[in-house]
Amino acid sequence: MERISIFDIYKIGVGPSSSHTLGPWKAALDFTKKLAHKSFDTIDIHLFGSLSKTGVGHGTDIAVQLGLAGYNPVTIPTEEIGFYVQQIDSLKTLSVNETSIKFDPSENIIFHGVSLPEHPNTLIFKAYAYEALVLETTYYSVGGGFIEEKGMESVDHRERILPYPIDLGQDLLDYTTANQVSISEIVHQNELQFQSEDEIVERIEQIYNTMVECVYKGCNSEGVLPGGLNVKRRAKKICQSLLKDESYSNAKEWMEAIRRQPNDFNTINKWISCFALAVNEENASLGRVVTSPTNGAAGVIPAVLLYYYFFCDYQGKEDLQKFMYTSGEIGCIFKKGATISAAVGGCQAEIGVSSAMAAGGLTELLGGTPQQVLMAAEIAMEHHLGLTCDPIGGLVQIPCIERNTMGAMKAITASNLALTGNPHDAIVGFDLVVKTMWDTAQDMNGKYKETAEGGLAFNLPVAFPSC
Repeated sequence: MERISIFDIYKIGVGPSSSHTLGPWKAALDFTKKLAHKSFDTIDIHLFGSLSKTGVGHGTDIAVQLGLAGYNPVTIPTEEIGFYVQQIDSLKTLSVNETSIKFDPSENIIFHGVSLPEHPNTLIFKAYAYEALVLETTYYSVGGGFIEEKGMESVDHRERILPYPIDLGQDLLDYTTANQVSISEIVHQNELQFQSEDEIVERIEQIYNTMVECVYKGCNSEGVLPGGLNVKRRAKKICQSLLKDESYSNAKEWMEAIRRQPNDFNTINKWISCFALAVNEENASLGRVVTSPTNGAAGVIPAVLLYYYFFCDYQGKEDLQKFMYTSGEIGCIFKKGATISAAVGGCQAEIGVSSAMAAGGLTELLGGTPQQVLMAAEIAMEHHLGLTCDPIGGLVQIPCIERNTMGAMKAITASNLALTGNPHDAIVGFDLVVKTMWDTAQDMNGKYKETAEGGLAFNLPVAFPSC
């Protein structure tokens, strides 16, 4: 199997969807590289399957324009996205590799409404010069911001020889037993084959800071989310009710204020929900989030991580690194052994995987053995099996935002169950639940795979934004 890093799972990007926004954005950036030194005057983008059926609600049309224009999802000022897109639409021009071409989003982005057999998230870029085809490339957005090019290995693929190659949970258990170390220590050694120690520390800190900033921004923003569903933000109201008369002017003071609050069960429960809501309200507003392992499930990991930070025995940056190593590797195993794409496996592939990741990471921090870590991840996924993806109106809002709060709570519950249990008594193992999730994904009806054609999306029909 391909060798991937935890930083392939944890990627900084822009909402609302890793497979429908970040993936197409990266595909557009990759296509511009292929156009280097070529003459062209027109580009068409063809969207198929889920990218077509829920693409407008997920911002796919916005993502491909920004990618072709050369904007980086990690660094683009998110507050300027609306202006950039409006400018393209009003001027009917697009600058690609410093070449200005005529581009009308309503004509040059084509929503086909049908799926191609290779993958439900398919997009095709075609560049022309005087109506003659110059270059055509087909991409698949396979979940979590990963993309693959037709006929090629993954665009993200890198050859690496790792000291501890991991394809299964059992591999982790074998290595930790043989070396008498934790899961995070094994993963750390593998990560050193991708980047240096200093780079690892810097990237983890950047990811953590992005998560905290996202939660802080979400907890201090109000109004109605874009898209037409008139979903009101709730995180700020919850945050204010919990902090009461506390005042703060920045994220650091805000975090200090939270530390001074009561830590009874109900209060902690509300904070966990508040953190998760804050992230996914930001995600729905094209804010900057961290795929964990996807955008739609981006609130689970920060909520559980901040639960540990505020209400458990947080010991500093080493704890943060352990959490990221362990949770990230669990995400890698699901990516390789099953899927992290809702368009392929339903929401079990997003919220289910994120909950399993969070449960495993938390369990290691709370002193769990490697066996208990994987037991926690298994419990979390077991109780997400079969979870459908049925976004109303094709927007990552209902039921997606609340679903992150459920995933966070299940992760904490799974961790507590694993820490008080004996893994040797477990009937279902981690690798079995990964296989079962994949089996379930293959059996699931396509209308429950991010098409907005079944479930809540069908029973509460909302007109799609104009394509």
